[in-house]
Amino acid sequence: MTAPLLAHATDYGRMYARSTSEQFAVPSITTVIGQQAHTLDGWFSYMGASSLAADPELPAVLGSPAKVRQAINKASKAAEVYRDQAAARGDRVHNYCEQVALRALGRPHRMQECRNELASNGEQAFAARFDEWWELYQVEPLAPEITVWNKTVGYAGTLDLVARINGRICLIDYKTKGTTRDGTVKALDDKVVMQLVAGMKAEESLVDPVAGEWEEWKYGANPMLLAVAIGETEVRPQRANPDILKHHWWKFCALRRVWEMSADVTAAGQALLPIAPPVFATAGASSADSGRPMASTKLA
Repeated sequence: MTAPLLAHATDYGRMYARSTSEQFAVPSITTVIGQQAHTLDGWFSYMGASSLAADPELPAVLGSPAKVRQAINKASKAAEVYRDQAAARGDRVHNYCEQVALRALGRPHRMQECRNELASNGEQAFAARFDEWWELYQVEPLAPEITVWNKTVGYAGTLDLVARINGRICLIDYKTKGTTRDGTVKALDDKVVMQLVAGMKAEESLVDPVAGEWEEWKYGANPMLLAVAIGETEVRPQRANPDILKHHWWKFCALRRVWEMSADVTAAGQALLPIAPPVFATAGASSADSGRPMASTKLA
């Protein structure tokens, strides 16, 4: 997908600026959601063990302790490799989806180039399934990859697509997903609802990133929020339950406060400081003879 021009990687996570000539000011939607604690310990362990068990060089290295250590080190990085590969695949699929929308809007696009890139990585099925979904749902794109801003809460983000489907305005977020053993696309994470509701609650949308021109957000009035899981065997859209949106919005706002407190703690300085052992002043013999007390202990 097109990298948002106003987004910056920082020590506090991804942040957005108001224009290309200004400093970043607010966290991204995904950075805020990332404050939610989650553990992948089991998945990391599984990926490492699976990688080691599937390593074709394993039988040959068992007799060499050094080679065994190399194999274990390689396996320990399996989860990171998988994550990076999945992220790259997601970017390629998002790029293609964006180009489909640009073509439908009559704008310059690289649709065939992006489709060829998917094919070169053996991922052409993602494009084929997406095309089928696009035609079946008769998607009418309005704004692909649109950057939005909320001044009141203090965050910004970029939505994958605003479109009209069956006469209804929809805010859409794409998620590239793998396939289960039964051939269906893997389930979406509920966190996508927070992402979508934060987009809905935006107050402005970007017009010109260089000039820093923004306009009032015109797609936040009761849109349908769609999370679209894109797989090799199917594309499965799911609607955010409108009855529980307020709860996800409140949670997002709470996580925004957590991000701010974490940023304040980081900016405050070093949390732990070194400390020397206590220094005891040594008294001379005359002091000891006179019974005077030694100097008090003082921490450096």
